[in-house]
Order: sequence, then structure tokens, then C-alpha cells
Amino acid sequence: MNREQLKELGLTDEQIEVVMPEHGKTVNATKEELQTVTSERDSLKEQLSERDKQLEELRKKAEGNEELTAELNRLKELNEKTKQEFQEKLEKQAFDFALERSLANAKVRNVKAVKALLDIDSIKLDGEKLLGLDEQLNALKESDAYLFDIEDSNQQQQQKPNFTTGQHSKDSNADSFAKTLLGG
Repeated sequence: MNREQLKELGLTDEQIEVVMPEHGKTVNATKEELQTVTSERDSLKEQLSERDKQLEELRKKAEGNEELTAELNRLKELNEKTKQEFQEKLEKQAFDFALERSLANAKVRNVKAVKALLDIDSIKLDGEKLLGLDEQLNALKESDAYLFDIEDSNQQQQQKPNFTTGQHSKDSNADSFAKTLLGG
């Protein structure tokens, strides 16, 4: 979201100045989280690759020694299991990131509350798209609209206060408040 998009939505410069820092906080937090996850992922990939190389070197050295070969096979299986768990963790992080981004784009007021109402098991990540999420969000918008920041132009117009100027009479007898004050 940038300033031009906000202006197109009809926000004033003052409103934009209030919205942009808040949007920046969200974007920066998401960027930091992504950088952390990316660096952790890269570090773990590097560690797994290094283990694989070490195991292969040991396998070559251990040819003919059955006890050492058995230990190497055990370590290789353990390494494969760790690699699979790591892959599952990466997929879960990608899913969680995509889900939170989608919920933010859907203008959810409270991400935790909406996540609790979703059937997460029926939502699948397909590349960048979450399959099954839109249907659930639409159902929630109908049943629990208060969970979403839905800005309708009619709704905005209805929320604006309507002020009118009062009509003052020159005849002080017509105003009962004035009578009370004047002792009349």
C-alpha cells in the first residue's frame, strides 16, 4: 500500500500521515521475520549439506569395516529423518507466512481470533496461493463481519456527524434557559 493508493481511496494527506507509519511497522516486522526465517533456513541447509559430505567421506573410508559401516548407515538414516523434519518445518513456516499475509490482505482485525475460527487442515498451500481460504473467509465475513475492517463508502458517509447551526431568537422570553439565567 502506498500513498497514491491511499489518495485514490479518498484519504486526506493528514490521514495518510497517520496510516503510513502504522503500515510501515507491519511491513518492517514482516520483513524482519522473513529475514530471520530465511537465514535460519539457509544455515540449516548448509549444515545438512555438510553432514551429507562428511558421511559420504566416512563411508568411503569405512569400506570393509562392517561395524563402522553400520554406524554410518544409522547416521545417514538419522540425517535423512532430520532433513525431512526440516523440510516439513520450512513448509509449515511458508504456510503460516502465506496465511498471515492473506489474512492481513483480507483486512482482518484480529489475526489470532480469525485463525482460531478457520479449519486450518482444509487449507492447502499451492505455490503462493492458499486453496480453501477464500471460502472460509467469505463465510466468516457473512457470519462475523465485525472481525474484518470492511470500509464501505456508504458506511463512511453514515458515520460522519451532521452538525447544524442553532436558531437563536432575539426575544429572550422565548428561551426558557435564558429566563432561568436572567431570573425571569
